Amino acid sequence: MKTCVQFSVFLVSKPGVLSQVFRELAKAKVNVTTIAMMDSTEHGVLRMVVDDPVAAKPVFKKLGIAVTETKVLSVPLPNRPGAAADLCDKLSTAHINIGYMYCTTGAKGGKTTMIIKVPHIAKAIKVIEASKATRRDMKAKLRSPARARGKK
Repeated sequence: MKTCVQFSVFLVSKPGVLSQVFRELAKAKVNVTTIAMMDSTEHGVLRMVVDDPVAAKPVFKKLGIAVTETKVLSVPLPNRPGAAADLCDKLSTAHINIGYMYCTTGAKGGKTTMIIKVPHIAKAIKVIEASKATRRDMKAKLRSPARARGKK
């Protein structure tokens, strides 16, 4: 889990504009790792996380398109039913609201990467890390040698 920079790119809704953005990022050797596209009648908002935000900024400037940067949380999840529900449950129990979220589908190692926008990233990290530690402790108890021999 890590914090990362998300770019919100505001694009005119016409053929070729999206292609041009991706083409220029590719020329700059910037890989888009997570992406979501929202549309309206006149424009679209392309939210993306890239592997090299520093290299991406000049691309957007060169294209003359409006861009904002937002710190978001990137959370690796198992690619299975209920993984997003589990994450949302943990954050809601801690009274952390999710402004929006989007994800990859089937990243490396059977994982998916969830991008979430939360008002308090540090608090969200603590909540998620604490739940991971609790799961590890429970798994360790289940595998303990005394338990395996039928002792408590």
